[in-house]
Amino acid sequence: MMRSARAAALCFAGLCALAQPVQPNLPAQKHGLHFTTPAMVWDEALPLGNGMLGALIWGDGRPLRISLDRADLWDTRAVPEFRGPDYKFNVMRQWHQQGRVADLKRVYEQPYNRAAPTKIPAGRIELEFPASTAFRQTDLDLAEAEGSVTFQGAAQARFFVHATAQFGMARIAGGALPRVKLKAPAFGGTPSDAVMEGGPRPSSLAHLGYEPPEESAGQDWCAFTQRGAGGFRFAVFVAWQDRGPVRTIAWSIASSHEGANPRAIAQKRVRDALAQGYDAAFRTHRAWWARFWAQSSVRVPNAVIERQWFLDTYKWGAAARRGAPPITLQAVWTADNGSLPPWKGDYHHDLNTQLSYWPAYSGNRLEDGLSYLDWLWKTRDTAFEWTREFFQLPGLNVPMTADLNGRQIGGWRQYTHSATTSAWLAHHFYLHWRYSQDREFLKSRAYPYLRDTAVFLEAFTSARDSAGKRTHPLSASPEINDNKPEAWFDTITNYDLALDRWVFAKAAELAGELQMEDDRARWSRVLSEFPDFSVAADGALLVAAHYPLKASHRHLSHLMAIHPLGLIDWEQGENSRLIIRASLADLERLGTSAWCGYSFSWLGSMAARARDGERAAKALEIFSTAFTLRSSFHCNGDQSGKGYSKMTYRPFTLEGNFAMPAGLQEMLLQSQGGQMVLFPAVPEHWRDVEFSTLRAEGAFLVSARRKGGRVQRVEVTAEKGGTFRFASPPGGRLLEWVMKPGEKRVLSF
Repeated sequence: MMRSARAAALCFAGLCALAQPVQPNLPAQKHGLHFTTPAMVWDEALPLGNGMLGALIWGDGRPLRISLDRADLWDTRAVPEFRGPDYKFNVMRQWHQQGRVADLKRVYEQPYNRAAPTKIPAGRIELEFPASTAFRQTDLDLAEAEGSVTFQGAAQARFFVHATAQFGMARIAGGALPRVKLKAPAFGGTPSDAVMEGGPRPSSLAHLGYEPPEESAGQDWCAFTQRGAGGFRFAVFVAWQDRGPVRTIAWSIASSHEGANPRAIAQKRVRDALAQGYDAAFRTHRAWWARFWAQSSVRVPNAVIERQWFLDTYKWGAAARRGAPPITLQAVWTADNGSLPPWKGDYHHDLNTQLSYWPAYSGNRLEDGLSYLDWLWKTRDTAFEWTREFFQLPGLNVPMTADLNGRQIGGWRQYTHSATTSAWLAHHFYLHWRYSQDREFLKSRAYPYLRDTAVFLEAFTSARDSAGKRTHPLSASPEINDNKPEAWFDTITNYDLALDRWVFAKAAELAGELQMEDDRARWSRVLSEFPDFSVAADGALLVAAHYPLKASHRHLSHLMAIHPLGLIDWEQGENSRLIIRASLADLERLGTSAWCGYSFSWLGSMAARARDGERAAKALEIFSTAFTLRSSFHCNGDQSGKGYSKMTYRPFTLEGNFAMPAGLQEMLLQSQGGQMVLFPAVPEHWRDVEFSTLRAEGAFLVSARRKGGRVQRVEVTAEKGGTFRFASPPGGRLLEWVMKPGEKRVLSF
């Protein structure tokens, strides 16, 4: 430990207890959802979930609806075009050079316009109350993950999806009991089309062509089994139990991924839940959520931003669970409107899955974040096969749009066939290592994933530009120029270059950590063969050489080097700061007219990396007030009418929701590069701020309080031990502590 006059101003808690310990700020009633008018559309519902099962509570009682979902309900039919002889990177490149746009769209894009493959919904439960039962209010308690609907008089319905077991429950008391009805998804009926670019696109579930469900019912239960494509089946079972004036309902969904008889599996779960009872089941559910909320918390003087952090952190807890599939575009809240979900509810590695897991790291939620990394690892063989067949190269790349099994499902050709998708995914393996310091994970998962990605990119970038530097045969920057031919650039984009440079730098770093000197030297050599970033005369990052960002754009892909990759970082000195300031000024000059909600969430983190707390807070508040529905779901378009964006549509996706808490966490604590900076981007007028057990790189847990504009207390626990580097708040002076595993230090100022 460094002891000097600079550190003398710091008092250890054992000697000078000037400040009370930092206490967790648990979600309060003000943070939840409270409606005095009923939600009459599915995307304004109360969301419940456990990573595998989801439910949406909406309606006024005539009926009151419980929309059902399960994360592994998918139609995974293969795309025939992607098994044909024309489905090769070299063919795609040749057709592009020949201007064969129609052929490119026919093979690479139009298959996405079919109904399948797609995520599919699970149907709904409808509770039909008597006409005399008048709606009064509906609420979502974030602390206990319980929804409720209250009617005039004493009638109330309460709901939860169990945090760890695969069932949901409802309890209705205080009035007339409702009729229970189970409705299968609208796979039957007349297909309808939505006209999209390139022709009609199927919009209704009827396009999937399924047979009607096998329905059955008894005096106190109802069920259906639905056959999908390729032998897939799922079943929903609902049962209820009346004890005087109280009705308890339980439901479960099972799929053929679990066993040959999904209905029997679902039925057993429901009967066991009813035998246990609502109160007993709720106690274990509530205990899990109590542990979840104890993992980290924040308290900031902006009520809008603080509430959105709690709402979005709650949804993350309801959508991310190890052992379940990772978060898709809508996670466990697939659309319940008779249509295919927006963008098929798929895995978009364009930014959607990546942004969705940003809050896991500094938010101290690594275990549930592993659901993402486990799935990426599980589907590696599929990705290896795709890389060999499509690119005809060694190593690992991943399709940018994928189904449950990680298979390519198509879309805009420039991005769904990007060469750097696995590089962005590898970033999450690296972050898990940096924040956990799990050496077994480093050896068996993080380095192998980076290594295999580096092997592919080493081969893919073997071509050289006019200056002799490595380049891409085709290079793009999501989603610049959409899917027009000019979305492919003649020179390497800053998006691709940032991911290339990051992969080889970090592959070398991890190889060095593992004392694999030959690998470290190999990746360092390849890194040295890439060009520098393309910048404008004022220092702003360009999209590509001689190609500035020409207009407002939703995707900040050209700024990847700043955030999330941190290749250009504030702590590197004035040259990097110039690039960061100029790039953000360029965004401001072009405006936000073409932005989506996630753009503002992403800007929150980027502005925080620029130490611009005012800009970061403004971005997060605009996201929270203009780009979310009253359910708190991110709806892509501006719903405020204030002109933040010309995008005013409302398809619900989750990445904006989950990038938001990550942005606030970046404002409160940064540790990229191994040095912790406390409150790096807090607006000056945020005089009183605190957070509890955020996680820093190196597996350090940090709590801190700022009061009256000055840091009052800092608590640090070394989970794995090691050297903790800390820029202390009075003047940013650097301290270093060598800490033992489990050691805690407390500083009062």
